[in-house]
Amino acid sequence: MTNVPAWHAKGDWFDVCRCNVPCPCSWAEPPDDDYCEGVLVWHIRQGRYGDVPLDGLNVVGLGTFKGNVWAGTHSEPRLGVLLDDRADDRQREALKTIFGGQAGGWPARFNEIFGAEMVGLEFAPITVEIANDMSSWRAEVPGRVRAAANALSGPTSEGKPPRMENLPGAETGPGQIGTQGKATADAVDAFVFKWERVGKSSKHITFDWSGPDAS
Repeated sequence: MTNVPAWHAKGDWFDVCRCNVPCPCSWAEPPDDDYCEGVLVWHIRQGRYGDVPLDGLNVVGLGTFKGNVWAGTHSEPRLGVLLDDRADDRQREALKTIFGGQAGGWPARFNEIFGAEMVGLEFAPITVEIANDMSSWRAEVPGRVRAAANALSGPTSEGKPPRMENLPGAETGPGQIGTQGKATADAVDAFVFKWERVGKSSKHITFDWSGPDAS
């Protein structure tokens, strides 16, 4: 890819969606009722695009589709994106290039798989909080998005969040670790999207990407 510098970004991704627990997408199956709508959140713990630092920046995606993304049988995919307004001009360009797929790596592959119609791209204040023990995660874009969840627990979990490895449908790519949760907030009023609910599926999955030659 011409003029794309070496880059690397690692951190946390999570979603909240309308499916019952667990989300079938994690298992490369179609969503409940064959329809998905949800919030996707990326928090970059460590990142660099060439000499541009990306540490601490956030991205929020709002999306819908019908069918099975992983089988290539989905339709009507739509996506709106909110990028961290704390980013300076060079960081903004880096975020747009990476998450738009032009920088290669897993985001390029996922964009190719999803093939969404972009319904909006804006910069906004984004707050993300993730518990160190992965027991909870949350994100907020004031007046537009609230997404939060607690990791699942039960009588045999011994107080440890459940871990998922080698997921057949990991939105952040192969080799990442997932934690299944249940949403405590899922409210959206942005672009063409509007919904509000609680108690449905959520999962946290790590990401570790690089480019332009990695996939």
